[in-house]
Amino acid sequence: MEFMTTKEAVQKWHISERRIRQLLQDGRIEGAIKIGNNWNIPINANKPADKRSIKCDKTEFKFDLPNNYFDKVDELNKELNSKRPISKETLKSLKDAINLEWTYNSNGIEGNTLTLRETQVVLEGITIGGKSLKEHLEVINHEQAILFLDEIIKDKKPITEWNIKNIHELILKGIDDKNAGKYRDENVKIKGALHILPDYLIVPELMEKLIVNYNNWQKYHPIIKAALLHGELVKIHPFVDGNGRTSRLVMNLSLMNSGYLPVIIKKEKRLEYYNALDKAHTTGNYTDFVKLINKLEIEMLNKYLDLLK
Repeated sequence: MEFMTTKEAVQKWHISERRIRQLLQDGRIEGAIKIGNNWNIPINANKPADKRSIKCDKTEFKFDLPNNYFDKVDELNKELNSKRPISKETLKSLKDAINLEWTYNSNGIEGNTLTLRETQVVLEGITIGGKSLKEHLEVINHEQAILFLDEIIKDKKPITEWNIKNIHELILKGIDDKNAGKYRDENVKIKGALHILPDYLIVPELMEKLIVNYNNWQKYHPIIKAALLHGELVKIHPFVDGNGRTSRLVMNLSLMNSGYLPVIIKKEKRLEYYNALDKAHTTGNYTDFVKLINKLEIEMLNKYLDLLK
C-alpha cells in the first residue's frame, strides 16, 4: 500500500494541516498509521466529510420515568464524594475487584467460558488448561482496555471515534488483528434480534453523527446519556465483532467522565439486557435500559459505601 504525508494530504484535499491532524487524532482517516510523531496516510484514502457541518439528530427518545427518578442515585453519589479522597490502598483494592468482575461478566455475556476464579488466574499470568487462546486473550485484552479508559479519564480526553476505535483495537488484539479498530466492511446480522443493522457503507457517517449527538445530549441525566451512547453505538454495530464489549466500555467511560462509577452487567442478566436493548432499538423507548443501568449504578455505589463504613 502506498502512503502520503500530512503535507501531501493538505495539497490533495485542500484543507489545513491542522485540520488533517485533528481528523487523524479523531480516527477519521481510515488506514492511517502513526509512526513516532508522523502519520502515513493511504494514498487512496477518502477525504472525510466535514463533521462540523453535521447537525445534531433531533430524534426524541422515550423515557417513562418520574421527574425524581435519579434522586436516589444522585444522593448516593453525593455521599460517596463526601468520603473522598479514598486512600490509595482502599481504592486499588476496590478497583482490582471491580475490574475483575467487570472483565469476567462482559466476556461471559459474549460466550467466554472462564470462571471468575479462572479469569483472575489468567490476569495473574497463568494459563488455564483446556481453555482456548482466544478466551485467554479476551481476558487480558479487556483488562488492558479498562486501563486505557483510566488514561483517557486522567488526561481528561473526550469520547471520540478515535478513542472508540482504540478501545475496540485493544479488545480484538491478537484475536482478529485484521478488523481490530476498524469499521466493518460487510453487512452483518445479530442472531435473535429484531433490529436490522445499517448497511456498512453508512457506518462512518452514522458514527460521526453519534459523536455529535452525544455531545449535544446535555439535557439528559448522565445515566441516560451513557445508556443512550451504549444503545446507539451497538445499534450501529460499527465493527464485525467486539461491539458489545466495546459499547459497555464506552458507556462506563461516559459514566466515569460524569463523576459516576462504572457499572457491571452480570452475564446472568444477559436476556434482560438484550431485551431492553432490542426494545430501545425497535421502538426508541429506552425506559427499560435506563432503569437497568440506574439500578446497577446504585448497586455499585452501595458496594463502595459499604466498604468505606
